[in-house]
Amino acid sequence: MITVEEAKSIIKENVNSLQPRWLPLAAAAGLVLGEDIQAITDIPNFRQSSMDGYAIRFEAGRSVFQIAGEIAAGSAKPLEIRSGEAARIFTGAALPLGADTVVMQEKVSLEDGQIRIEDHGIQAFQHVRERGAEIKDGALAMQAGTVLSPAAIGFLAGIGIPEVQVIPSPTVSVILTGNELQAPGKTLTFGQVYEANSAMLKAALGRIGITDISVLRAEDDLKVLQNVLSQALSESDLVLLTGGVSVGNYDFVVAAAKNCGVKQAFHKIRQKPGKPLYFGSKYQKIVFGLPGNPSSVLSCFYQYVMPAIGRMMGKVLDLKATKAVLTHDYAKATGLTHFLKGRYNNGNVTPLHAQESFRLHSFAEANCLIVLEETAADYKAGDRVEVHLLPVE
Repeated sequence: MITVEEAKSIIKENVNSLQPRWLPLAAAAGLVLGEDIQAITDIPNFRQSSMDGYAIRFEAGRSVFQIAGEIAAGSAKPLEIRSGEAARIFTGAALPLGADTVVMQEKVSLEDGQIRIEDHGIQAFQHVRERGAEIKDGALAMQAGTVLSPAAIGFLAGIGIPEVQVIPSPTVSVILTGNELQAPGKTLTFGQVYEANSAMLKAALGRIGITDISVLRAEDDLKVLQNVLSQALSESDLVLLTGGVSVGNYDFVVAAAKNCGVKQAFHKIRQKPGKPLYFGSKYQKIVFGLPGNPSSVLSCFYQYVMPAIGRMMGKVLDLKATKAVLTHDYAKATGLTHFLKGRYNNGNVTPLHAQESFRLHSFAEANCLIVLEETAADYKAGDRVEVHLLPVE
């Protein structure tokens, strides 16, 4: 077995970002830019009013101007004003030729086709967006590696970019193993349990933007699992198997992966829950063999799978770590790192009930995982511990 730190280091060394691809801008939210983007024109590409008001040619001491026309936003009809003239103008409209200043409509009085400026602090060039004020033609608009937030999407759309080269989200196959599994909504027969891992993993993947997910079933049979895994490897960038990863007579994940040409990096970690955890790769395809117990599955997903997906997508998806004061004693022997379901609140953290790996009740109430170190023994109330905050809000 290896340590938690060794496992995370091995994953980091073996997982690379996916090849960038072109996507329409509207489909790229949350993804990472694969290349720099330069502006393709000045934005705005004309002198633009930032207010509703009157466009004038500024003349110190002049306060009365004759109205010579009107310009709405989007108007393509050219207009030119001369000394002593003004044009009614609206926000976003192009300034008429000869104008250099906009006076707010609230700062003028209107009478007999003339305006009188009542703004004693008026200055030349006010309320005018100069050509290229947002960005100049050819300038660097956004760097490779930028995560495309809603604001970033809006900015790129606003400078005329219709598509971008991005690092895509991985396609994922979830393979369920275990003859005892029954779908929710159906009647349990003796020896069966309801299958929860697929719904849980799809929800966890969805929270980080992964939507291309296939769920496959495999009987507890080596040849069957091998065929299903081979199919998943041909279709997906990431394969998550649940169950069948230990060393029992019906645990076939390790053998099936080997037969499919997957190179094993590790199989067991000194941790609780989730000691049997398989990680391997085939070319650029990544394979995780997760335990079958739901609490172990979710703990391993947050600690190992989610950060690996982040690397595939070119960004960081690690849980946020902080320190907190333990509110209760917790008995623990050395030899394993423990990940406890907990409630973090205002610098304190409380271990929850039902820490067993098959129980999800406490996980449903948790907002963090408490990390108890491998080399440490019993913990006492008041000890400071590491806490990993869960994305549950």
